[in-house]
Amino acid sequence: MIIVTGGSGFIGSALVWRLNQLGTDDIFIVDHFANDEKFRNLIPLRFKDVFDKEEFLEKEIFYDLLKDENIDTIFHLGACSSTTEANFDYLLRNNFEYSKELCLGALDFNARFIYASSAATYGDGSKGYKDDEKALQDLSPLNGYGYSKHLFDLWVRDNGYSDQVAGLKYFNVYGPNEYHKKEMRSVVHKCFGQIKESGKAKLFKSTSDKYGDGEQKRDFIYVKDAVEMTLHFYENKDLNGIFNIGTGEANSFNSFIKPIFKTLNLPENIEYFDMPENLIEKYQDFTCADTDKLKKSGYKKPITNIEDAVTDYVKNYLDMKNIYLH
Repeated sequence: MIIVTGGSGFIGSALVWRLNQLGTDDIFIVDHFANDEKFRNLIPLRFKDVFDKEEFLEKEIFYDLLKDENIDTIFHLGACSSTTEANFDYLLRNNFEYSKELCLGALDFNARFIYASSAATYGDGSKGYKDDEKALQDLSPLNGYGYSKHLFDLWVRDNGYSDQVAGLKYFNVYGPNEYHKKEMRSVVHKCFGQIKESGKAKLFKSTSDKYGDGEQKRDFIYVKDAVEMTLHFYENKDLNGIFNIGTGEANSFNSFIKPIFKTLNLPENIEYFDMPENLIEKYQDFTCADTDKLKKSGYKKPITNIEDAVTDYVKNYLDMKNIYLH
């Protein structure tokens, strides 16, 4: 039996989709639905039951499942992932305290605990992007979201759990099932809508002397590849500690969205606009996962190159109006 928190969210629902493909449906979904449309991600999926995130702990459903359902693995992917969230009390409760309780429950019942950390913990990248537990204290996240994730990474390490649980630092994941994320959607999703409406895409102007407009670079990873990497830690239960989930390559925003025009047989047309003042000091101009540790762990599956991945996303999902994996 498996628990997936954030199971109707972006990466969580994609993970359940892949588990279903592999013949697994003994899955409990945990999530917070509120007023968004992410419940639609559950429609094509197979699972045993679904629970509200708050009731899951408050009504001790979690502990009942641990006692009665032989829970083998907990994928803790649920979190507030907004990099602009200003209420740190909320981030502390949702991303830190909630994670601690789930982790301790898993350890008490000898269940595998795999949780989502984030590349946002690396801050401006001046300390590099190496997934080294010993260097965690040197990192300086740029926003509350990144810091809330960083706090849990530190808590796991400082309490001696790094050799019992796996923390996955996801870089810039994009792909099907992200439609509900509003401003946290990938640039591909946003620009596809802009291109269909007006024939042009909009990107931030650069605020750095190091990068031209649209030449800021990120490690963009297709959600299908991110899920395969996540399952690597499910299949290899002796792999614990912090690991980066990325491609190991940095691509510019310009190169990221150009395949949209190509797939739609439209001329490239990109407009650059000023970045909002409140984002400038919190913006990562460059990210690139150090994937040496992942490779040494035995992960050998090929990673979809950016043009093929964006083409698949646009052609088989966005342009076909398939809002979720199928």
